Amino acid sequence: MRSLSSRLPPLQVYVTGVIVLGALCCAAVFVLDGSSLDRLFTPEVMLFAVCAFAGELISLKVVTRGAEGEVTTSTTFAFAALLVAGPACAVVALICASFAADTIQRKALPKLLFNASQYVITLTASAFVLQALTGVPRVEDQFHFAPADLPGILVAAAVFFLVNSSLVAVVIALVQDIRVGRYLVQDWFFQVSTGGLMLGLAPMVALAADFALPSVALLFLPLLAVHRGGRQAIAKEHQAVHDALTGLPNRSLFRHQIEQVVNAGRRADRTAAVMLIDLDHFKEINDTLGHHAGDRLLQEVSERLRASLDEQDMVARLGGDEFGVLLADVPGHEQASAVAQHLLNQLREPFSIEGLTLEVDASIGIACSPEHGSAVEQLIQRADIAMYAAKEGGRGHLVFEPQLDRYSPRRLSLAGALRSAIADGEIVLYFQPKAELASGRIIGVEALARWQHPRLGLIGPSEFVPIAEQTGLIGPLTSHVLEEALKQLAVWAEQGQELSVAVNLSARSFLDAQLAVEIPRLLERTGVDARLLELEITESMLMLDPARAKATLERLSAIGLSLSVDDFGTGYSSLANLKRLPVDVIKIDKSFVIDMPHDASDAAIVRSTIDLAHNLGLRVVAEGVESHEAWRRLEELGCDLAQGFHVSRPLPADAMGRLLAERRADDPEPVVEPYPFRVVQGFAS
Repeated sequence: MRSLSSRLPPLQVYVTGVIVLGALCCAAVFVLDGSSLDRLFTPEVMLFAVCAFAGELISLKVVTRGAEGEVTTSTTFAFAALLVAGPACAVVALICASFAADTIQRKALPKLLFNASQYVITLTASAFVLQALTGVPRVEDQFHFAPADLPGILVAAAVFFLVNSSLVAVVIALVQDIRVGRYLVQDWFFQVSTGGLMLGLAPMVALAADFALPSVALLFLPLLAVHRGGRQAIAKEHQAVHDALTGLPNRSLFRHQIEQVVNAGRRADRTAAVMLIDLDHFKEINDTLGHHAGDRLLQEVSERLRASLDEQDMVARLGGDEFGVLLADVPGHEQASAVAQHLLNQLREPFSIEGLTLEVDASIGIACSPEHGSAVEQLIQRADIAMYAAKEGGRGHLVFEPQLDRYSPRRLSLAGALRSAIADGEIVLYFQPKAELASGRIIGVEALARWQHPRLGLIGPSEFVPIAEQTGLIGPLTSHVLEEALKQLAVWAEQGQELSVAVNLSARSFLDAQLAVEIPRLLERTGVDARLLELEITESMLMLDPARAKATLERLSAIGLSLSVDDFGTGYSSLANLKRLPVDVIKIDKSFVIDMPHDASDAAIVRSTIDLAHNLGLRVVAEGVESHEAWRRLEELGCDLAQGFHVSRPLPADAMGRLLAERRADDPEPVVEPYPFRVVQGFAS
């Protein structure tokens, strides 16, 4: 087994030392056994040299826990040459085979010299043992060794195997910063079952050549069997530690590599960084475009991540849309954060998948060793905590901080209790009013889902909705919120307040065919007119697969309800695209509205959106209206409805009812229009 080189200075020192020692051994062999070179051109040695060359060319590539090397059958014929012609002939035959094969494969000069030197050192040690214990080669006899020589030959073969394996083990240990003994123990069985068995066939090859040179061909079958078995073992090892879809290391190899890097960093006083990356909205892409497109996107993401990292760093796929990155040596948090930002920038470049242009974002959590822990599980857990905190806060990437640790046990607790919370009615609705800009009257409200937890208090949707999506509870949660909103709508209608309701759908709920069956039943059960219900979807859901989205929207629109596009301006769509879809309302994202009074660009975007929407017959709602100045400006632009803290903060149902009653008392003849209020299952305003 032959190792490849690395750029690490200790490895360079070692490789140089091996090359120098190999040159000295080569000189010693020629001085002590140079007279035997006349046997170099005998049929046996020439055959062994050709076979050694062939063995070098068809070597088995091995990646052992991140370190690359080779297993080759050339050692079988090199040791056989040692038995029939002595060390000088064996060295020449193997050096020539190694140089020729490495040159054909265009290996770098240091690798070429190291491989040849490794063989020379190994053959020299074996020849010394062989000469001390036996009289091999017995040149004058019919057979080059006698039965009494077999114990010495086996000892020499064992020395060959140990020296060769140790030379390789040191290289891999330097690459991974692990102990030589540990590497040998980890891979002992594989080495013995491949290189050891091939070496054990060398005496049989020599004996067959002594008997009749053509009979050597009979031994190609067992050599081929060992070679094939080694190839299968390598394939199984690769499959065990790599992801089948992307070819990246899997969670098992990622954990192993973290352990190696952390242990090496502890000895060398280096900092390592573990990152967990979760793609945002991948489930929407998967559900909308299908698993094939999702798989293609994961492959493209893996290639982009791999190309964005240095050679000594690792990227792994941990499952689903989650990836892991290991930075083996970083100066500190700032540099790790800079790498995370670079990865985010690379991922945010558009992807082209099956003719569609997709934009992907991600959330990255970072944990550093030794500051955040030295145990593998601890580092992964803390990077996971930081990742969820980054996702919930919309911050892109985040380094672990102790105060974030509450998220992990809290999430586990919430995930276990969410199903019963839905069944027991702990999911309640808060309502935020919407006002007509022309008259100032409240004609609708937005209902925000809250979890009234018996122990933890009021929990916002940004914390429990992602859990619902990950645990498959988004369907029951959607049904519960729909029903509770329609029930409250019916209560207000009995009190003389006719309002309407909109539900913000996730991609999974949007594509659920049962939704078009369930909604009419809920409307009939609660006695609410379909025109008072509006369903909201995001721009990204519409643009991922416009044809499928249009068919779904038409099926829902046939019920008689209204459809709107939420957070308009943050996605990929345009009003020109929307005119082909049966939508009735667009909501301008609050990020444009909040700064509109002071930002000319945002004001221009809002004005253009309102004008174009009205030209297409769409109504416009402005979110995030938090000042009288913004209200006045929107009124001048002709916007239809406003929502935000300037009107009211979200209120419980009873408080909202009192507010509606107060407004009704002030205006006994309110204008009632069929415009909805929304049930947000995502982030609260």
